[in-house]
Amino acid sequence: MSVRVPIGMRIKRRRMAIGISQAGLARTLGISASYLNLIESDKRAIGGGLLVRIGERLGLDLAHLSGETDARIVGAIGELMTDPVMQGIEIDAEAIRDLVARHPEAAAAMVRLHRSYSDTHDNVESLRHRLRSDPHLSQLLHEILNRISGIRSGAEILTTVPDLSDADRSRFIARIGSETQDLVPTIRNLVGHFEQAAASQKPTSPLREVDEAIIAHGNHFPALEDAADALAAELPRTHPPQEVILAALLRDRFGIECRVATGPTARGDEADASVLLLPETAPPTTRSFSMLRRYATLAAGDVLGRTVDEFALSSGEAKRLAHRALSSYVAGAMMMPYDAFHALAEERRYDIELLGNIVGASFEQVAHRLVTLRRPGKEGVPFGFLRADRAGRLSKRFTLPGLILPTFGHGCLLWPIYRAFGTDDIVRQVSVLPSGARFLQIAKRVTKPVGGFHVLQPTFAIMLSCDMLHTDRTVYADGMDGPHVVVETGPSCLLCPRTDCAHRHELPV
Repeated sequence: MSVRVPIGMRIKRRRMAIGISQAGLARTLGISASYLNLIESDKRAIGGGLLVRIGERLGLDLAHLSGETDARIVGAIGELMTDPVMQGIEIDAEAIRDLVARHPEAAAAMVRLHRSYSDTHDNVESLRHRLRSDPHLSQLLHEILNRISGIRSGAEILTTVPDLSDADRSRFIARIGSETQDLVPTIRNLVGHFEQAAASQKPTSPLREVDEAIIAHGNHFPALEDAADALAAELPRTHPPQEVILAALLRDRFGIECRVATGPTARGDEADASVLLLPETAPPTTRSFSMLRRYATLAAGDVLGRTVDEFALSSGEAKRLAHRALSSYVAGAMMMPYDAFHALAEERRYDIELLGNIVGASFEQVAHRLVTLRRPGKEGVPFGFLRADRAGRLSKRFTLPGLILPTFGHGCLLWPIYRAFGTDDIVRQVSVLPSGARFLQIAKRVTKPVGGFHVLQPTFAIMLSCDMLHTDRTVYADGMDGPHVVVETGPSCLLCPRTDCAHRHELPV
């Protein structure tokens, strides 16, 4: 499908927006009003000097006015309409031209959604093909089914045949035990097979792509830790660092002016901005962290750039998000240097609120830092991290072996992260997953002050999870003897096999 780029419609919209009549614009351009009417109706092609004059008179960039972006969108929509899923929907060339001209954002959204759909469709087709043709996968599934059949047969004989001899009973029990033991490595092999395939696929969302890259590095970056240690040596030893000293460092070293802003305002986080705006409503920990992040962005720019390059991200937006995330990583490491913070966490048994009081950091900042304690030979308690908003949407996932966190949608309603919104206290429980794995999970509600009395504060809940093998190193295992703190949970309704759960609201896949 070929469609002319709707330059004329763009000229007309701009002319009307700035209040110039058609006759007045035609007069300044040296053409007749009727000819300009044909141009604005896209019935005459224009270019050269006339296009330049129109751009100058209307204040439009020539590249923007020439419609290069629109041409790509028009072509993409034409391709979209050839997809079999669009069968029965007729949109002629004129309608596409008019859509791009009148609603360019909506047209771009259509193209983006179709590309996401195509990527998802291709992934589904690839998985379906693998399920049918992958010999290794077929072999694993066949072996699992055979072993389960053997276990089931032995169990049926034990439960339905009353006059079995002791020797036969012992033989069937031994067989069931042997089949069960042999089943475990087969299932692990199957899981590893899928994990390897998933790791080779590129996520389509820039944010998810960054999350996957951070997870692939174990959320620990030795080069950034070294840079943070060097930068922390330049800072005052107060907790948190005094704002006046940080402001002086930013001003003297980088020419950045720190200002306390009143009312809703942009945060001014960009690396090339000469002013860093600090909301007066933000607590000292938040303002100090913003200043440290800007300091890290400028002082450790080279190592941050190299680390982002190692991620091999597919888009500029993903690179921008990664740079910001790693700048926050360095800022947290500057506020809580690895060796000293690790020793303090071990000594205080990972009491997050107590650690925050000592180092002058918020609950979320301390929780983020605990997850990064992965230095070989000096590891902290291995925590998984998750954040949810009031609508239940999940973000900032960092998982652990045996702990499945859904990549989209909502998590299990029985997680403590959702109960945390109803209390100011830390909520804790032992979660038993369908696999039998047990995790101690703690959650707390946190707010982000953004204004005064009349401004609603964004509210989130933070949840940390750790395998029960490590809980004796934490203060949160104390006094957890009652059965009421043990809860059977799952990853999400779609991924959970517990069909008798009273909280289920979706059928499992």
